[in-house]
Amino acid sequence: MRVSTFLWFDGQAEAAATSYTALFADSGIIDIERTADGRVMTVVFHMAGQRYIAHNGGSRYPFTRALSMYVECDGQEEVDTLWAGLTDGGEEGPGGSLVDRFGVTWQVMPTALRELLQGAEPEAAERVLTALHAMTKIDIQALADARDR
Repeated sequence: MRVSTFLWFDGQAEAAATSYTALFADSGIIDIERTADGRVMTVVFHMAGQRYIAHNGGSRYPFTRALSMYVECDGQEEVDTLWAGLTDGGEEGPGGSLVDRFGVTWQVMPTALRELLQGAEPEAAERVLTALHAMTKIDIQALADARDR
């Protein structure tokens, strides 16, 4: 048995898979299935070691923010690089969320956020969360500064 994430696109499956695999290590296109007239129907790819299927199914099922891709980054440089790549042509959202140019919602979170919240006094944790919700792209140092005030 194999579980894969299936992403329904409106004609942008190959462009999305190509964009995503360029941003993440351990990623690549596995297979591209075409219709008889050569149009891309489905792209199978892996991103950061996980398997995905991008399908050009039309506009019937648009993406919503109810489902998102959650990425934990090891440091500020990873956050910055991924944020720049995913927001290119997309839209920044609050607290580390964004919608990319293909309509997919992402949560770009540093592992440091969990570390800042674990074991923090309630007041310090509240300051971290307040700072987080005021940000678009997460600034790890600003979160640490909020905790330490």
